[in-house]
Amino acid sequence: SGAMAERTKFITYCIYSFIISLVVYPVEAHWVWGATPWLTDMGFTDFAGSACIHMVGGITAFIGAAMLGPRIGKYDKNGKARPILGHNILIGALGVFILWFGWYGFNGAAATDTMQLSQIFATTTVAPAVATVSAMIFTWIRNGKPDVSMSLNGTLAGLVAITAGCDTVSPTSAAIIGILAGFVVVFGIEFVDKVLKVDDPVGAVGVHGLNGLFGTLAVGLFSDGTGTEWKGLFTGGGFHLLGIQILGIICVIAWVAVTMTIVFQVLKHTIGLR
Repeated sequence: SGAMAERTKFITYCIYSFIISLVVYPVEAHWVWGATPWLTDMGFTDFAGSACIHMVGGITAFIGAAMLGPRIGKYDKNGKARPILGHNILIGALGVFILWFGWYGFNGAAATDTMQLSQIFATTTVAPAVATVSAMIFTWIRNGKPDVSMSLNGTLAGLVAITAGCDTVSPTSAAIIGILAGFVVVFGIEFVDKVLKVDDPVGAVGVHGLNGLFGTLAVGLFSDGTGTEWKGLFTGGGFHLLGIQILGIICVIAWVAVTMTIVFQVLKHTIGLR
């Protein structure tokens, strides 16, 4: 919803939220977590939802925001992006810390024992912490001063990116994932804003969509073999798990992109989006 903020009919929000909750999430989550999880049976791994939840939300946000069109004044007559800045960074920071706190429940809920829970808590702490600093340093070097709101997006990016592999990567791997997540979110948000010219006020596509995708791939790069049949590419397991992760990502993206494009098209031509 954040990607479509400030310019969408409330009734439209209600309807598409209902359809996502009723149809989109249950189907692809069943492929991974259900009673007959064919993706998981193949070896696909997404412990707490980098793909099933965040990537799906990010893709939906992208399709919706692209169809909705930008806020008035977001792009000038030459098509150049104009920043519309957040007006309360303090509350934004509080929101991010509340999310981070909640993420321990989000990632930890499916833990089967205390040893696994401790690994999940470690990785869910390290990745966002490192990603925050990574996004901060990156914007600092490039813009001459650190950017608080982009650093906060870095925190969320690190959280999203560690969600899929929180139980199966080491704290060291979590730190590397965090560093990379900080880069992914900064480049991703700018790419969506300046190149694709899709108006996403909160950077939801960069945070949830791209880091959800990256976090799911990261399992195939860094898995240490706990909780999965195979190790990752950088941990001695070769390309096998990475290939399965890519296949799973493609299946989930196809499902969401087709379904939500239809949903938004129907909404646009009936009750309207704006």
